[in-house]
Amino acid sequence: MTVDWVGYGYAALIASGGAVGYAKARSVPSLAAGLLFGGLAGFGAYQISNDPNNIWVSLGTSGTLSAIMGKRFYGSRKFMPAGLMAAASLLMVGKLSLALLQKPQES
Repeated sequence: MTVDWVGYGYAALIASGGAVGYAKARSVPSLAAGLLFGGLAGFGAYQISNDPNNIWVSLGTSGTLSAIMGKRFYGSRKFMPAGLMAAASLLMVGKLSLALLQKPQES
């Protein structure tokens, strides 16, 4: 059984980003979103660690976050925090898409 260290790191990045947003600006929505999406990403990494073919929670979470944060980055043109989260989420979507494409076809 392999551990999805990249997925757990991604989850930690998201959750810590929400915590930093709360600490700097007292933004409760930032904290809530960071903990929600970080928890979902952590759960997805746990699922991938148990079954490498079970990527759907991680793919949905990172895809949703890349769309939301990409839209925020496009509007603000500020790399921190929206650009960083959008880039990390896009990288995660790419990693999961490659895993999906390399999966052997069932007949």
